[in-house]
This record gives sequence, structure tokens and C-alpha cells, in this order.
Amino acid sequence: MEIKDGKLPKDFAKEFTTKEDFHSYFESLYKQGIEQLLQGELDAHLGYEKHKIEGNNSGNSRNGSFSKTIKSETFGDMVLNIPRDKNGKFDPQIIPKGETMSQKIEHAILGMYSRGMTRSDIVEQVKSVYGISVSESTISTISDKILIDVEDWTKRILEPQYLVVWMDAVHLKVRTEGKYINNAMHIVIGLRTDGIKEVLGMWLNKTESASFWMSVLSDLKCRGVEDIIIACTDNLKGFTKAIKGVFPETITQLCIVHQIRNSLKFVVCKDRKTFCDDMKQIYTSINQENAVEALNSLKSKWGQKYKYAIDGWENNWENIMPFLEYPPELRKIIYTTNTIENLNRNIRKYTKTKVQFPDEKSVKKSVYLAIKNSNEGWKRPILGWGLIMNQFLVIFGNRCKIKH
Repeated sequence: MEIKDGKLPKDFAKEFTTKEDFHSYFESLYKQGIEQLLQGELDAHLGYEKHKIEGNNSGNSRNGSFSKTIKSETFGDMVLNIPRDKNGKFDPQIIPKGETMSQKIEHAILGMYSRGMTRSDIVEQVKSVYGISVSESTISTISDKILIDVEDWTKRILEPQYLVVWMDAVHLKVRTEGKYINNAMHIVIGLRTDGIKEVLGMWLNKTESASFWMSVLSDLKCRGVEDIIIACTDNLKGFTKAIKGVFPETITQLCIVHQIRNSLKFVVCKDRKTFCDDMKQIYTSINQENAVEALNSLKSKWGQKYKYAIDGWENNWENIMPFLEYPPELRKIIYTTNTIENLNRNIRKYTKTKVQFPDEKSVKKSVYLAIKNSNEGWKRPILGWGLIMNQFLVIFGNRCKIKH
């Protein structure tokens, strides 16, 4: 069966009596699309279309075709007619030498999928660019290959020590027991001893809790992590206890930005600017002694009106203030979880077209690809690493296993 002028034959539906007939038809359609694309490439190479007078005395012309067997993931072995030119210089891009056609298109599909395009959008794009019709189920089958990479990545052996880890969760809607509900994708970023950041893994759970974070940390330990010097987290209840339960020597640093946000929940709009200015004196203090004075001043001025806002600082003081013991360069990288929040924003950007995920497999594929795309810029040590490295060595001594 052939497609003419982009239209299906009138007896299209009657042609199929079995699944094999249907598959055979789409294999034929796929083959026609590729061969038409090859002819278009040859037109561009020669500079004129077939039978056009522009080709007269051009110095090159068509020279028939030759058969080539291509291995396609979707249809298996397929014989294509590859056009050639008289000068022998035509090298089609859709089927480069040494590479199968399926690799070319599948890489493009995975690239589009990794950037958050929906399956229906990818179908349209492949049709527009390659002139080939693929189904949404084929897109899903191709993207499922990523799960092998996800499995290897989430089980890989990690570094024995991370100087800093940032821990947070991003919430995404996943179909669970017939309903779309928020699930928490737990993410951990580690600062290696060579100054390079890496995402250590991702863990999906229905809710974010200290007990689940403990299982995440236990998984890190099983994968080779022996020591974490500083852990930066939000102020989730029980988080610090969970960390100490697995890595007892780790210093926990609550995110100052999270603390500020939580405090402002109790402050009315008209007081927020003044309250923020007074609160800023705490976390910009030159040392912990001055920070205590700033907290007392805040309490004296606002304590009666905004008791709960002040209580948040007092109750978490032990885990809020560690960063003030360190030099400014080190403070900058541990006083906030911005590092991981930036990653979470990128994950949301890449997954925004997928408002809801049909299953855990789908959300893992998307988040993994978003992480891989975001990590492209993490190939060099963090800015000012030489100075920061020396600060770690001075402060933590022999415990710090810096790579020289």
C-alpha cells in the first residue's frame, strides 16, 4: 500500500486483517519516508531537483541507488534504496556512515524528550523534520531505554567523602492507585573533594519525611559514602536527627532562606520590611556572639507581637548558626540550599509540560534527563575553589580528604 499526495487510500481500513498487516503497512510508510528524505538530501547536495534543467552541465548528477540493510529498533532489519551521485561525494546525514538510521532518529527523540516535550509534540516534530510517522507508544518505548541508565546511575558507587551535601525534595503529581497525587522526589547534591558538584541520586516517595530521608542517607552509605562534613537542609522536623543517625559526625546547617520564609509567615505585610531589616542583623553578623545580640534585639522589639516568628530562630538556633564559625567564602556555599533549589527549578522547567505523570517510571525518566541536562555546567570546580579548599583543610584538618 502506498501513500500518494499525503492521503491514505479509500480502502485503507479494509487492508488490515491482522496485527502483522498493520505492522507491515507502517514499516512500508516508515521506509518511504526515509527514502523520500534521502532524495531530498541528494537534491540539496546537487543543487537541483530531479529532471530540472538547472542540472544540465552542472558537473554532477544522479547515479541510481544501491541497497543497504539498516537495523531499526522498531521494525528490525530494513532494506533501503540509498541514492548516489556520479561523483561519489554524496554522504547522507540521515544515515551517516557507520551509524544506523534508528540511532540518528532515536537520539533526536531522546533529546526532545529530555527537554520536556510531550510525546504528541515529539510525534509532530519527527514528522516535520524527518518526514516519518511514529506513534506515541514508539516514543515511550524508545524513552524506556533510559531506565537502564537510570538504574545504573542510581546504584553507582559514590565518593567516600563529600565536603558538603545539599538535600531537598521537589514535588510532582504522579498517578498512584488511580489518582494523581503529589509525590516527593528527594534529591541530594554533593560537593566532592575536588570542588566539583554532582547529583548523588533521586528517590521517589509519596511524602517527604525525616524517616524517609534517613533511608536516603543509608542508601548513600551503602553506595560507598563514609563521611559528610556539612549537610545543608530545610527545617523539616526531625531532619537533623535523621542525618546524625547515619552520619553522626556531620555538621547540620539549616537553610537561612527557609528560616526567613518560615518566620515571615507570622508577620503582617505592613511590618515585613522593618522586621526583615532587623532579622537580617542576625544572619549577617560577623560571629555567633553578635548574632545572639541581634536575636535578643529582635526579640525585645517584636517578641510580644510575633512570638512564633522569634521562636523559630530560638528553637533551631543550634542548627542555624554553624555557618558563622566559618570564613565568608565558605559561609556563602552552606548558608542556603540555593544550589539544590536551582536544580529543582530546572527540573520543574523541563517537566512543566508534563503536568501529571502516569506512573513512577515516567517521572523517573523525566527527572533523570532534567538532571543530566542541568549537570552540563558542573564540569569544573566551584568558583574560588582554591581558597575554599584551603579553608576546609585548615578547619577540619586530617578529616578532610582533599584531592591534590
